[in-house]
Amino acid sequence: MTEVLSIVLGGGKGTRLFPLTQARAKPAVPFGGKYRLVDIPISNCINSNLKQIYILTQFNSASLHLHIGQTYNFDSFSMGFVEILAAEQTHEHTSWFEGTADSVRKNFIHFRTQNPSYYLILSGDQLYRMNLQDLLKKHRESGAAITIACTPVSREGANQLGILKTDKNNVITEFIEKPGPSKNISDFKVPSELKKDKSKGDEYLASMGIYVFNAPTMEECLNNELTDFGKEIIPMAIKKLKVNAYIFDGYWEDIGTIRNFYEANLELTTLKPRFDFYDESHPIYTHSRCLPPSKMNFSNMNQSIAAEGCIITNASITNSIVGLRTIIESGSSLNGVVCMGADYYETEAKKQQNADTRIPNLGIGRGTIVKKAIIDKNACIGEGCRIGVDDINRTDGNYGSYYIVDGIIVIPKNTVLYPGTII
Repeated sequence: MTEVLSIVLGGGKGTRLFPLTQARAKPAVPFGGKYRLVDIPISNCINSNLKQIYILTQFNSASLHLHIGQTYNFDSFSMGFVEILAAEQTHEHTSWFEGTADSVRKNFIHFRTQNPSYYLILSGDQLYRMNLQDLLKKHRESGAAITIACTPVSREGANQLGILKTDKNNVITEFIEKPGPSKNISDFKVPSELKKDKSKGDEYLASMGIYVFNAPTMEECLNNELTDFGKEIIPMAIKKLKVNAYIFDGYWEDIGTIRNFYEANLELTTLKPRFDFYDESHPIYTHSRCLPPSKMNFSNMNQSIAAEGCIITNASITNSIVGLRTIIESGSSLNGVVCMGADYYETEAKKQQNADTRIPNLGIGRGTIVKKAIIDKNACIGEGCRIGVDDINRTDGNYGSYYIVDGIIVIPKNTVLYPGTII
């Protein structure tokens, strides 16, 4: 499938996922204990035998570069690659990417060397598993210039998404970007006779931000100064070209906000999660770290996930994600916690230095209780801390050593919380 060039949009500053994007690009945010968000679209491409992949990014891309370089190395016989294209100055362009469409336009110099017949545009912050070959097949059969993957959503879910109206042949006739809660979009409802599952309350079709463009169409649509696919390019194209909808009825979640991120992570711990990482026929790939198995010493884990390399001692873990290399000391309790783990283990010499300077060791100290929180990587949480335990109204904001976003406590990367801290 060398005729298809896959492009993963890395997003901008990732303000809605801040502070998780404080020191990394949005696609590099850890997810599910051991993965990164960018692993999802890349794995969908690989599982669909689409192995010419570019990642477009411009903010805090060092962590993403490192992950991509360590993870996705194809052999020379596959003709495949996963490469990052960060914003760069050229003789033609001296500005940063100004939007999703602008990022593609400014990289045509790289894309044209591959001579693709089709461009497949993907988002770097979504959770789903899709047969992209079927998407491409339906696109070819339809004779459309552009195909947009879309999924049924409720009225509430439509607020921050692009909403489509189609005819009986799935040709898109109208498009509205992020209508919000107050705008009347009742005329965009899917007719009941076209709904696959009439018992569901998903009455609208939302764009998933996944597009297939014929290569000449992409050149034509971007031969201007318009900067964004959803707000400008797609509405313009619908008026002039045949644009089809590809209806996807599987699980899909936009990981665009802290609440979405938190809930999507914890949904993985349920008995039958809607997104299954345990599907061997369609694996999700990530960096192979060669870590030892996790070790549980006299601990109780209930409906939780522990990644590799953890050491958990005499602790109670409920409805939580325990990320790579997490050290949890005796008497600690986690409930509804997304813990991203650590990038390294501390040496005995480092632990002694910590003791001398009264800095907590990496991980979660003795007797600490954590509820409804996200703990970013390399956090040093001392003994006897109480995080999210007291049932009080929490106001969103920056509180120095932690943030509250959407009512969820977020401990940023590399944070040190001294013994006895109460949040």
